[in-house]
Amino acid sequence: MSVLQVLYQFGNSFSFLIIASMGLAIIYGMMGIINFAHGEFIMISAFITTALAVRGVPLPLAIIIASAITGIIGLVLDRLIISKLYSRPLDSIVATWGISLIIKQGIALFMTETTGNLALTGVSTPFGSIKTQGGSFSVYRMLLMLISVLLVVTIYVLFMHTKFGLQSRATMQRSDIAASLGVNTNKIYGLTFMIGSMLAGLAGGLFAPTMSVTPDFGAPFLMPSFITVLMGGANPLIGTVVSGCSLGTVDSVVTILTTAFYGTMAMLIVAILFIRVFPKGFSDLIENKLLKRKKS
Repeated sequence: MSVLQVLYQFGNSFSFLIIASMGLAIIYGMMGIINFAHGEFIMISAFITTALAVRGVPLPLAIIIASAITGIIGLVLDRLIISKLYSRPLDSIVATWGISLIIKQGIALFMTETTGNLALTGVSTPFGSIKTQGGSFSVYRMLLMLISVLLVVTIYVLFMHTKFGLQSRATMQRSDIAASLGVNTNKIYGLTFMIGSMLAGLAGGLFAPTMSVTPDFGAPFLMPSFITVLMGGANPLIGTVVSGCSLGTVDSVVTILTTAFYGTMAMLIVAILFIRVFPKGFSDLIENKLLKRKKS
């Protein structure tokens, strides 16, 4: 096993976790809502991306369109359903779980009627691979690694250096005070849910060329996304990135030594143990250390 293969495996695991979980992390961190329909949002975008790509739409444009449509769907669902449950997190879990079942069954019926089967294929992984003495490396997977880093930078700029980011952080910390200062917290929540849905759509579009699209397309994304977000904690920037690095390291090392199945199991075990010791996740741990350093 060469150093290049180890780095490639880590980058592959890290990019998957970051891209798959960022939308869920923003919705949970900013709104306190666990979106059980996250996997179905990913699946919808993958379905749209594939459907557009096989009809001649360039893949990057298909991904952008699919992400935008998924964001609009998320905004509509937020206005119709989620907005009534902002102060009822347990009820929002049940509601989003119900939405996920409706979306999955709806797509299954649609695919059966239009294609006659439950799998949509046609988009192959682009760019091929690079073969070296250290092994074979997918160019598209390496591009996903770069995209994951750019995604983190973009989200950081959005939430730390824009007016929307300032208002959203104020709403997250004290929504009552933010509202008293003139911030339309209801609008901020709606836009946040839309952005989280768009990021889920981005994940679906980016990974659509790597596997066939079925109604269960989002299932492999759901569990890694949840454990990444839970380990990360309430801060969708600091926590998610550190959690992604940690879990990516665990997954890559165990996968190299054994198989991908044991890599996934190792991530789950590590997440359970970590949350048992640090229930508020990496973000609380890091913020407390930074606060202590400032005081000293």
